[in-house]
Amino acid sequence: QVSVLYFARSAELAGLLCETLSVPRQITSLQLWEEIVKVHPSYPAMVFAVWQEYLLLGDQLLVLQPGDEIAIIPLISGG
Repeated sequence: QVSVLYFARSAELAGLLCETLSVPRQITSLQLWEEIVKVHPSYPAMVFAVWQEYLLLGDQLLVLQPGDEIAIIPLISGG
């Protein structure tokens, strides 16, 4: 189980600030994002971080430990 922290618009869409999700211990960054979207299917594109480091969605293998924190952060645009 990992802790998922939601910030700004992602918290509004999820309706909460944090939750615990059960995910496989070994998972790619893309698979992890797909697990989150299963729970919150209305999410637009977001950035996420594991261990306080931003991740690209792809084949990067993560080895998660119980209690690891995943942060969901909306994309920021500026002008």
